Amino acid sequence: MDNSNEYRQLSVKDFEKELESDKKFYLIDVLPNEHFKKIHLPNALNACVFEVTFLEQVEAIVQAKDANIVLYGSSEKSMDTIKAADKLHERGYKNINILQGGLEAWRIWDLPLAGYGVDQSDDPKTLLKLEDRSFQVDTTQSRIEWIGRNTNSSHFGAVRIAAGEIIVKDGSIIGNFDIDMDAITTKDLEGNELEPVLLAHLKSDDFFLTKLFPMAKFKIINSKPIEKPFLTSQNYEINGILQLRGVSAKQDFMATVTRTDEGALSLEAHFDIDRTKWNIVYGSTRFFEHLGKHLVFDLIGIQVRIIAF
Repeated sequence: MDNSNEYRQLSVKDFEKELESDKKFYLIDVLPNEHFKKIHLPNALNACVFEVTFLEQVEAIVQAKDANIVLYGSSEKSMDTIKAADKLHERGYKNINILQGGLEAWRIWDLPLAGYGVDQSDDPKTLLKLEDRSFQVDTTQSRIEWIGRNTNSSHFGAVRIAAGEIIVKDGSIIGNFDIDMDAITTKDLEGNELEPVLLAHLKSDDFFLTKLFPMAKFKIINSKPIEKPFLTSQNYEINGILQLRGVSAKQDFMATVTRTDEGALSLEAHFDIDRTKWNIVYGSTRFFEHLGKHLVFDLIGIQVRIIAF
């Protein structure tokens, strides 16, 4: 709920007048504590709006619901203060003020700041930025999960990424991945007496024929970021070739590419593949009639998570 009409909007100049008056108020920075320590307005207190304990943090600072509160966040583009004000309004706080433009506007006016990083750049960390370099896939953290469906049920499991490399050059991503199809697992039947039956079925010539083709390969041949590559959105268009069961076919998908706190490259994607492009036609009504209970949908759902250092 947006109750912005319930709040008083303060420009930086209006707030300076508040500072010069004798009016009592509580100045609250609503950004994460690690950012608050780096840079904040003088005499501000911190309560992070992104934490589930935000209201409890504010109540530890100010108990009176009629107290004068001034909230500030990152910039005019961020909804942090509006969300904070909405939460406080619902909790019963009555005198809520929002500093327009937040820290960004304060810095534009070259006003005093506190914290250990006041002289450092303050990247809002919303858009992807990649430097040119190569990454080796961490096979212990990376995974490919699959889900196959028919009219009445579904099965799901995983396959192991055996090796891989990603190269970033001029904003484009290329790479090669080896996928161990002989190590395919089915999680929904784990421990069930039918588990080995399904695994044998998947490894047979009905599906992946792992006796002859134990390893699949995927090659990213081209890619490009979207115009505004937000970190939480699908921000890269991936164009690749999947070699499976001895057949090579084009496979494109959208991915979310980010960097982890440890500096790794993270690539996450969710898409479907049409298995019949790789001559996996078991149970497909495009190739067989009178399938009965053996009918299997052509599309296989794929979820990929790549971690590379």
